[in-house]
Amino acid sequence: MRDFQTPGRSTVYAGNGMCATSHPLAAKVAVQMLEAGGNAVDAAIAGAVLLGFAEPQMTGIGGDCFVLLSPAGSDEIIALNGSGRAPKALDAAALRAAGHATVPLYDAAAVTIPGAVDAFCTLSKDYGKAGLKAVLAPAIHYAEAGIPVAPRVAFDWADAVENLSGGARDDFLLAGKAPVAGQMFRAPKQADVLRRIAMDGRAGFYEGEVAEDMVAALQARGGVHTLEDFAATRCDYTDPISGTYKGIELVEHPPNGQGATAILMNNILSQFDVAGMEPFGTLRTHIEAEATKLAYDARNRFIADPTARLEHMLSMETAQKLAALIDPKKAMQAAERLTEAVHKDTIYITVVDKDRMAVSLIYSIFHSFGSGIASDTFGVLFQNRGAGFTLEDGHPNEAGGGKRPMHTIIPGMLREDGRVTMPFGVMGGQYQSCGHARFMSNMVDFGMDAQSAIDAPRSFLDAGDMKVERGYSDTVRQELADMGHKVSVPDGPIGGAQAIRIHADGTLEGASDPRKDGCALGY
Repeated sequence: MRDFQTPGRSTVYAGNGMCATSHPLAAKVAVQMLEAGGNAVDAAIAGAVLLGFAEPQMTGIGGDCFVLLSPAGSDEIIALNGSGRAPKALDAAALRAAGHATVPLYDAAAVTIPGAVDAFCTLSKDYGKAGLKAVLAPAIHYAEAGIPVAPRVAFDWADAVENLSGGARDDFLLAGKAPVAGQMFRAPKQADVLRRIAMDGRAGFYEGEVAEDMVAALQARGGVHTLEDFAATRCDYTDPISGTYKGIELVEHPPNGQGATAILMNNILSQFDVAGMEPFGTLRTHIEAEATKLAYDARNRFIADPTARLEHMLSMETAQKLAALIDPKKAMQAAERLTEAVHKDTIYITVVDKDRMAVSLIYSIFHSFGSGIASDTFGVLFQNRGAGFTLEDGHPNEAGGGKRPMHTIIPGMLREDGRVTMPFGVMGGQYQSCGHARFMSNMVDFGMDAQSAIDAPRSFLDAGDMKVERGYSDTVRQELADMGHKVSVPDGPIGGAQAIRIHADGTLEGASDPRKDGCALGY
């Protein structure tokens, strides 16, 4: 239980249904969908699509998603990969010949075909109740009427103005400037797109005028995208992967997502007595940083489409060998860094309904405002997920036509004794695997409830920089520096998180990260 004499927020309890996400309006819309008779899939899609207008720097219909779903009355977990593929004509050799060492971030070459819309349509058809017209109606309304910009959104928006180019600056800036908190943001052109999807399903996006507009915009900027690439886009149901940390099962997506990295981190940390350390002390922070170096180096080597050596990454023997490399008193030299870009922008939404269907959904355009490129007529802002490829010749994750890049976004679910107990997610790009492991450790090793585990200060070793939030003491920062870490206080908070615990008696307990604008809301 939190200290009620200090700033913070209480966990939220409900008996029927609940949503936890990063913007209060999206949480409200999701709960309203549940109250109107929709299920968790309907509510999650409604809230997620709305977030594309509430937090347009984070996500939108030009992006990708990953979903974990536990159907009502079941502890089975289903994985749906809604990440898009590179256009068929993408050629790493051609990019190298043009002088690129990495995929350029704000360029049509970084734009993979958006996969989220197909995934939403598939989910609605296979598991939803309300239908696309009802599910998309709230987002259509608010895209036209407008949404006041929230404080954290304004903070991120101001930092990303220069990422936008061409017509996207007209669509996503107000008089050439980032909006401030409280200003209204509208996206009427995208409302038109959603109406077409509501009427025609995926064909309203991947075929016809909308697809033609998107292809024209990308080709005008040197892209090799075709109408055939868009028409061929399909999401895939896959088999989840999992690992156990001190009796709690963590369920993740298989590659091309980085969920295996979180499982590997848990396996490395299980070789240490983390519970015997101070939760926000130097030793735990150091051990976690060293485990991050080792787990992320494995990710950079092996996570790809198709996957290389997944069993090796999930093996406890691998974790034991890596853990043996950690010196509790000294920072190791940085493991080999990725040459491709990995950043931090996404949204997460989780919903549990009255029948205890649980949805864990993460939805992103990658960098803040993605590629910065928007289609001219309909204003669809494109992701830059292709920057998750490497241009290293022969690498498993080398850019190539029809391939999916390595993705940082990973929804999570926990099972205990075979029962689904918590859909959760941690936002923050590269941080997400580390965030999953830390969130679990906060609860398992230190007995925190979900809200306390989310509130707790974070640290993250990012490209050799040990970022330590202000919630840590100066003493810890100095001791980490003395161990050989390059320590800094980040300019902004590290990531975000949302979670819903499903208690054995059916009570729902929601938690939402104060680093974002959102909340948990139930009925």
